[in-house]
Amino acid sequence: MDVKAILADKRALVEEALKSYMLKAEGPLADHIAAMRYSLFAGGKRVRPILCLAVAEALGANPKPLLPLCCALECIHTYSLIHDDLPAMDNDDLRRGIPTNHKKFGEAAAILAGDGLLSYAFELLTLPELNATLPPADQVRIVHLVAKAIGPLGMVGGQALDLDAEGKAIPFEALRRIHRCKTGALITAAVQTGAIGGQADAQQFAALTGFGEHLGLAFQIVDDLLNVEGTTEQLGKAAGSDAARQKAAYPAFFGVEKTRAMAMEAVDAALAALGNFDQRADFLRELARYIYTRTT
Repeated sequence: MDVKAILADKRALVEEALKSYMLKAEGPLADHIAAMRYSLFAGGKRVRPILCLAVAEALGANPKPLLPLCCALECIHTYSLIHDDLPAMDNDDLRRGIPTNHKKFGEAAAILAGDGLLSYAFELLTLPELNATLPPADQVRIVHLVAKAIGPLGMVGGQALDLDAEGKAIPFEALRRIHRCKTGALITAAVQTGAIGGQADAQQFAALTGFGEHLGLAFQIVDDLLNVEGTTEQLGKAAGSDAARQKAAYPAFFGVEKTRAMAMEAVDAALAALGNFDQRADFLRELARYIYTRTT
């Protein structure tokens, strides 16, 4: 299986959907929408929407009706990056190889661009056209899971914990909580969205949730490694920033080699969660392995 080729195809599908669903930069709000579009279309791996599509496919469902949900997930992810980069947060100058939103448009415009993307995501999650393929109860369930994943007990809470931990000696359990909330929660919600859209039964949903949780952990551990070992050109953002800010990260706790082994353990656990799925889940399996070997 050529995982890179499949990723490219799915990424192209997501890009086309984003172009279709995203507001155009015109009219009295042209500048505001342009700032939203600047970060949304700045590139990126589109991991979360691709996971949503791939999970639905693993369940034998047609993933295309879920594209508005995929776009919503990417809008939420992009909003989180814009806000993470702000001077009051991580104060980054580069994201995806170009100036961060606040460097391009100013801090106030960047805050509003993030707010706009977050709010617009919930428009996409509740589009009336989804009713044709997604029962209303499932739609509400997805909205609830996504809202929970990105709120105070999820992504936003993880960012708060991450900022509070800078420069402090924290226990390993606190680091795990940061990663589980800040990165893992939205990845798990993307998997769960695909599971609901694919009509997973209770057993399948539980297994896929476990897959998402382990995959989210692997993704963040590899991110920690790349921040140490990668270059600014590779990453599209400042390399070595975790150490410079004294951020809580796996290599600071365990060193590079042990951290790499822990990433592989998380991938193995994600693969084990798919044990009862047939060959339709092979792309999910290859994606988990790819996340371990990625260099960006």
